Amino acid sequence: MNFTKFPTNLSKYEIEAVCNQLKDSQIPDISLPAQNGNLLRLFRTDTFRLVIYCFPMTGHPDKPLPKNWNKIPGAKGCSLQNCTFRDNYNELIVQNSLPIGISTQSVEDLREMTIRLKIPYDILSDNQLKFAKSLKLPTFSIENKIFIERLTLIIEKSVIQHVFYPIFQPEKHIDEVLDWLSKN
Repeated sequence: MNFTKFPTNLSKYEIEAVCNQLKDSQIPDISLPAQNGNLLRLFRTDTFRLVIYCFPMTGHPDKPLPKNWNKIPGAKGCSLQNCTFRDNYNELIVQNSLPIGISTQSVEDLREMTIRLKIPYDILSDNQLKFAKSLKLPTFSIENKIFIERLTLIIEKSVIQHVFYPIFQPEKHIDEVLDWLSKN
């Protein structure tokens, strides 16, 4: 399966609908638990931008992936994407931006991942889908679990300025983000 091309079941109109309904909207005034269990409030009026990247799920060394996980368009590559944001953390800070990851995984799984991958910033658990539902983010389900589709939101003063969706090359996505930040 080619993860660099749009799946045939995702139309141009669906992509535009997701992006249009998110851009210029305000993020919800909610807090989500980070990998350390502490709550992080997302509604902020700070002078820096938030780069919230949502990803379905990173693998866990002691747990199998859901059946056929790597055949789902856009599912594969979450650990790699987290590593590219980690590796470019200083470049994001220079752009006055703070990365935050969001997944529907448990706090415990996110803690394991951030320690193993040495992630220096917060990864939040939206396992109750508060964030995803409030923004009507695109999701998919497998084995009775709901996952957020891979997308990135650039947020300034709690307003979504830009939406990257869909993302099928997670290893190159950080380049798109840094390019957009440098021009805006």
